[in-house]
Amino acid sequence: MELVQKLYHPRIEILAEDYEIPQLGRKRRISVLLPYDYYETRKSYPVLYLHDGQNLFDEYAPYGNWGVDKSLAKLAAQNMGDVIIVAIDHGGKLRIQELLPYPTSKYTDVQGELYLKFVMEDLKPKIDKKYRVLPQREFTGIGGSSLGGLISLYAGFQFKHIFSKLMIFSPSLWVSEEIYHMAKNFIPYGKTDIYLYAGGMESPNHYGNVLRMENLLQEKRKYDDFDIIFAHNPDGEHREIHWGEQFPKALKWLYFSKY
Repeated sequence: MELVQKLYHPRIEILAEDYEIPQLGRKRRISVLLPYDYYETRKSYPVLYLHDGQNLFDEYAPYGNWGVDKSLAKLAAQNMGDVIIVAIDHGGKLRIQELLPYPTSKYTDVQGELYLKFVMEDLKPKIDKKYRVLPQREFTGIGGSSLGGLISLYAGFQFKHIFSKLMIFSPSLWVSEEIYHMAKNFIPYGKTDIYLYAGGMESPNHYGNVLRMENLLQEKRKYDDFDIIFAHNPDGEHREIHWGEQFPKALKWLYFSKY
């Protein structure tokens, strides 16, 4: 296993430690995980944008990490490493406001729409220009966990002309009934794939909320270009370790087994 990690470990580049987010008036670290052989090929690659970058591969993340870099190495050893991951750090104390697409009783000044505007209008064009990516919708995905899962689901509904692949782990669906209305009214823009996951040991209402969303989305199978898979771990808690277990499964299904 150590040899696999050494040979196929993704190249991790820091796009910037203080990347400007003009929509929010603040800066953020943006990391890019490239295929291990990126600079030895002329290939162009699909892209997955992930939130909460601190929790994806940092060894000293306070709540653990997904081990995305290690999973990518294992997948690359199986010829499933041709994808670029863009990891966007969260805003620390401002994380909740940045990832909320809807106001709550506690958080009225929400910034989710501005955050997504930054991803689509500033960050994506930068990534498209700097790296050899496949910029078209069918090769562009977005994902995250908890509030990151909620904002990713919202992005897939609201900006369906941009994102075709959604990696949704333990989304915080309690925030607003509006997300269910969006799901009910959702009509795919084109080929759309959603990997939805929930753990059985999360908060009391969590699994039921995700199951309700899954039932709504299953109805979209009537469209030939829509597909969804619902993954469930009965022992899964609301923690990075469980999202990390799902990551390679979700990536494989969204980017490799679909073709």
